[in-house]
Amino acid sequence: MSQKTVTEDTRKGAAQAPPGASPKRWWILAIIAIAQLMVVLDATIVNIALPSAQADLGFSDGNRQWVVTAYALAFASLLLLGGRIADLFGRKTAFLIGVVGFAVASALGGAATGFGMLVVARALQGAFGALLAPAALSLLNTTFTDARERARAFSVYGAIAGAGGAVGLLLGGLLTDAFDWRWTLYVNVAIAVVAFAGGWVLLSSHRDAANAKLDVPGTILVAAGLFSLVYGFSNAETHDWSSPLTWGFLIVGVILLAAFAWWQTRAAHPLLPLRILLDRNRGASFLAVLITGAGMFGVFLFLTYYLQLNLGFSPTKTGVAFLPMVVALMVAAQVGTTVLMPRIGPKTVIPLGFAIATAGMAWLSGLEVGSSYSSAVLPQLVVTGLGLGLVMPPAMQMATGGVAAEDAGVASATVNAMQQVGGSIGTALLNTLAATAASDYLAGRDATSKLVQAQASIESYTTAFWWSAGLFGAGTVIAFLLYRRGVPQQDADAPQVVHM
Repeated sequence: MSQKTVTEDTRKGAAQAPPGASPKRWWILAIIAIAQLMVVLDATIVNIALPSAQADLGFSDGNRQWVVTAYALAFASLLLLGGRIADLFGRKTAFLIGVVGFAVASALGGAATGFGMLVVARALQGAFGALLAPAALSLLNTTFTDARERARAFSVYGAIAGAGGAVGLLLGGLLTDAFDWRWTLYVNVAIAVVAFAGGWVLLSSHRDAANAKLDVPGTILVAAGLFSLVYGFSNAETHDWSSPLTWGFLIVGVILLAAFAWWQTRAAHPLLPLRILLDRNRGASFLAVLITGAGMFGVFLFLTYYLQLNLGFSPTKTGVAFLPMVVALMVAAQVGTTVLMPRIGPKTVIPLGFAIATAGMAWLSGLEVGSSYSSAVLPQLVVTGLGLGLVMPPAMQMATGGVAAEDAGVASATVNAMQQVGGSIGTALLNTLAATAASDYLAGRDATSKLVQAQASIESYTTAFWWSAGLFGAGTVIAFLLYRRGVPQQDADAPQVVHM
């Protein structure tokens, strides 16, 4: 191709770009996507490697959950603070510090010589992830101001947010089988190098809320409230719902979050301005993300158990088994955000996605001891992936659309917080229900029989799948009732702010 042709093509592309749009916006999307993938996959990539890490470092089964919980606690409790820091001190600064900190914490975890060092590293990953994730989403929100391009960008981002858990399972399996468990953490260093280099070159510093101040009382209340809530649900997995460590922390969490909501109505510079929550479509979107986060664990967690323990899949093969779901989710994400949302709006698209996901999870509950992957898992995964692809990206787009530039970071943090809290609720709730179903089945039967044990595990999985279907079914009704009719106009009315 001649230099003249290249120049003409470049001019043609520039001429077709929306007014005020950054010429680097698609490169910025690539960097944001890489950074978001690093944060999302870390919620599951370590899970597959846990047995190997436990054997290497010698910690107990009771302590094993803290490798996962330490990340979730730090991430969830600090998200709103991380989002506000991005608004106050600049998204580029928050993004780069988040990337570097996440990489250093990952390297520390990979080099862990004991259980304590690994847990501290995971908590640091969560803390820096809480800074990185809202900065990345708010960068996306302020970079793409044209409605059509913004839909394409959110289809990519939402697909990563929805499918990142499955990608984490695949990558975790590959790295554990090919090398060892430490590489599930070291891989973040390589990803971070690319994200940091791209962010340094492509992004520019800008503070949209430079004149505001940090709401210290609000920060303390919401961080303590979210910590208590996630900690309470995490304790339900290892103790019991009747344990004071469960219900006590849940009650404290609810009280602290209620106090936080009250304080936001009186603070001069609120951490989470209530105008962000009171928009009807945005509030519905936050709930949709929460429900999706809770229900998705029924797919990832229990299907991973089934594939490895019942079908004998290796970690790598387990990860590969989720790929059809990832592909279906990405296809549906593209169709949902760029084709359906601009034509029929969220009141139809998001309930439809929830309904399809409900059907997929209900179908998956038909698993039996002798079921095969090709007939009892694969089609159901594809259907569920299609449904989730119609929910997650459009809901994330609606949750951050039309937000003032100075609130973009904290709105983005709220989306991430909803997904994280939903995941914590789903993990605790579904684990408890599954364990109860297995215990009920074993009652009065020969618990030493391998066939009885296998059937008990199937009972636990299918119970979790049915409850996931119930969560998605509730999402169908809630989304249909809350979303406004018609195609939202907020993208067109959003402030045209591009600081790249």
